[in-house]
Amino acid sequence: MAFASEYLEKRTLFPELIKEAPAGNTGIIVVVPSYDEPGITCLLDSLALCTEPDCGVEVLIIVNAPAGAGEESLLNNRESIVKIESWKKVHPGCFFNIYVIDLTSVNLEGWGVGMARKTGMDEALRRFSRIINPDGIILNLDADCKVKSDYFTAVYSEMHNIKERSACSIYFEHPTSGDEFPWPVYKAIILYELHLRYFFQGLAFTGFPYVHHTVGSAIAVKALPYMKAGGMNRRMAGEDFYFIQKLAPAGGYFNLNQTTVFPSPRSSFRVPFGTGPVISRLTETGDETLMTYNFEAFKDIKTLFIMIDKIFHAGYSDPEFFFNDLPPGLKQFLGMKEWTEKIREIKENTSGIQSFRKRFFGWFNMFRIVKYLNSVHDSLMKKKPVNECASELLIAAGKEFKSDNSADLLDYFRLLEQAG
Repeated sequence: MAFASEYLEKRTLFPELIKEAPAGNTGIIVVVPSYDEPGITCLLDSLALCTEPDCGVEVLIIVNAPAGAGEESLLNNRESIVKIESWKKVHPGCFFNIYVIDLTSVNLEGWGVGMARKTGMDEALRRFSRIINPDGIILNLDADCKVKSDYFTAVYSEMHNIKERSACSIYFEHPTSGDEFPWPVYKAIILYELHLRYFFQGLAFTGFPYVHHTVGSAIAVKALPYMKAGGMNRRMAGEDFYFIQKLAPAGGYFNLNQTTVFPSPRSSFRVPFGTGPVISRLTETGDETLMTYNFEAFKDIKTLFIMIDKIFHAGYSDPEFFFNDLPPGLKQFLGMKEWTEKIREIKENTSGIQSFRKRFFGWFNMFRIVKYLNSVHDSLMKKKPVNECASELLIAAGKEFKSDNSADLLDYFRLLEQAG
């Protein structure tokens, strides 16, 4: 019996988009939003070079366009569809089936990458439900990505063969050299990826339990957990961040480091924040550094998290629950009223330290951490160059590596993640 019927009836944007039934052994469906991507066949070339996994594979390409898209972008959409169809004819023996869903002319308010990704993921869910495969894996890529040749086999091995795993962030690396882009683009992406990895290691330093990258082109989730999380959201940017905040606390979320996704370092203004806009700003201004969160802010969060056990054991005779022991930035951000009311609520609804911790981190989650970091840098702290902050973190974490070179630091941070 189909397991997602109710969700598909109530929560999807479209009725069934692909009439052809999926093969019974389909175990992986890749979802690719595509807007203004005339070079999309480079992704298909990369996927075709992968080792075939022990399951059927489909690739769903959601061709879309936001309201007000320019004629050149719309022309590129049409060109990409023609190129995909030509690619399919040239590769008749390819191990994956490709379905192009052309929604360029769809006029929906807020149409963008979030809605395109949701459309594809919902259709993948529909197809897995049709063959009653709740463990089917929905992979996310972007149209300008490439992947390592073991992409499919690693994902299938690490997810399908381990039932308790429900979703993951896949290891990624932006290209940092080559002749595809001008050198300033590569310099900029080195700084930006170092910022991402510094943030990742900063979270790990604090003791936060859900430390994962939120890169939309490097996420995988099984069909049933996708449904239970309420599906992908419709945001025009940051959809990946909010989606992972629903998945991770539910359990079974992990970091998959056995393969690699290679996102493009290109500049873009198609979304208001993220890789594209940062690269555009850095290359246009010629900035040689990128400012990031002061490491002192992560140290303050660590101080808070160290206090959790003490807060749990605090009696109601201490109505402030050690509020005055919090670092100044956190006291300013939270305020005594919110702090005491929230801690009291958590204590009243938990009986042991583990349930207290889970409920605490459900409140002080990644979203709240980012809000705090932005708040404290508006008032009490100043952002610093990412090279300096990354070096400070390494010293605090007891790492012996020393360098002020961005590329060297990035290489070391990559190794830290791969080592787990």
